[in-house]
Amino acid sequence: MARKNKTALPKYVSASRDRHKKLRLRFRKGLTSIYLKSPFPSDEFDREYQAALKNERVAVTRVGKARQKPGSMSSVIASYYQSPEFRGTAVSTQRTYRGICESIRREHGTKAIADLTRAHVKAIIGKKAATPAAANNYLRMLRILIKHAIDIELIARDPTVKMKGYGKKTDGFHTWTEEEIAIYERRHPIGTKPRLAMALMLYTGQRRGDAVKLGWLDVTGNRIKVRQEKTGTRLAIKMHGSLIDALEMVRGSNYQTLLVTHFGKAFTAAGFGNWFRDRCNEAGLTHCTAHGLRKAAARRLAEAGNSANHIAAVTGHLSLKEVEVYTRDADQQKMADAAVDTMPERSDRKREELIQDVARVLVADCLAGRMRRDHQNHMVDGRPEPALLYQLMFMRLSGSKIRVTEDEARIAFEAAWSTAIAESAK
Repeated sequence: MARKNKTALPKYVSASRDRHKKLRLRFRKGLTSIYLKSPFPSDEFDREYQAALKNERVAVTRVGKARQKPGSMSSVIASYYQSPEFRGTAVSTQRTYRGICESIRREHGTKAIADLTRAHVKAIIGKKAATPAAANNYLRMLRILIKHAIDIELIARDPTVKMKGYGKKTDGFHTWTEEEIAIYERRHPIGTKPRLAMALMLYTGQRRGDAVKLGWLDVTGNRIKVRQEKTGTRLAIKMHGSLIDALEMVRGSNYQTLLVTHFGKAFTAAGFGNWFRDRCNEAGLTHCTAHGLRKAAARRLAEAGNSANHIAAVTGHLSLKEVEVYTRDADQQKMADAAVDTMPERSDRKREELIQDVARVLVADCLAGRMRRDHQNHMVDGRPEPALLYQLMFMRLSGSKIRVTEDEARIAFEAAWSTAIAESAK
């Protein structure tokens, strides 16, 4: 069985360590065999890789002394790239961080980080006022770089402490509604690749980058196993009946993954996102995305009454706060109804019902003239006097070990009497 490439390196590229324990990336295709010098993943690596595919040479711009001066923002970024904190993140996260860091480097790379003030940070993120999410991403990345600069003793304090993010946070990707799921399913019926794609996302609750890697080797009995790229979390998820039905179309296939491209190759996360975008558009769901199905899965689990811990056991979220973000669109009314149904009955509910039942029987006896002779001397207008009423109610309830007060006896009898008179008048 072929061993999975955990580093997600592109085709023709392999990784190894030299005698100095340094990681080396080697490109081998046919007679071409060269070492790629740029760090992976990065824009520089992509350019060098594309040149190697074309059997061309490219001038590699290294993140080194020639590009930076000590204490500059550029030097901090270069140092951060080599840190365990950066190297320990998922490849997709590294790619995102590099994109923001290189943007910061282009604008502020030559500036000394020791001169960075609170006003400077506000000015940097303020330039992105039109895109609050980008501004918040910049602030988040600056905090990471500043923390690293403190660790390597380039600065002593963090100017971003207690600084609030720019603009309001949004709920992110739209969470699919049940109506939207039904529309998609009508457009893409069972037995089609688009339907299988939806089922994998919706009934496993995984990110698109993890869903596209799932294969038959990950299916054991009625469970599907996932190792999340972003967090490294390992999950074993029971397969929903709808997912089992959707998998029938690829049962017995020899492909490495359950989802493949038109050319029979495994999807990349970005490639799948673009392909699925087109499938949503075909159904008229232009605002729906693959990631929105992950949120829909969490919503469904929440509406079914599952706790945040139970939901995280499926989605793999490490923080319960993240689960709360994903379940904000859960149907409040449905969940409230379910919550009320789980509430225990009041402890005195049965007691009240028994008192009312005894009062109704006593009223019926009074109206039918079934009272004992010795009791009839203590009746007024067909109803027992207060003392007799209390005595009768007390005696009739004694078998059920329920104690009744005079007020309770009077109120229950009056209510039963009024109801009986009203019904007889109809």
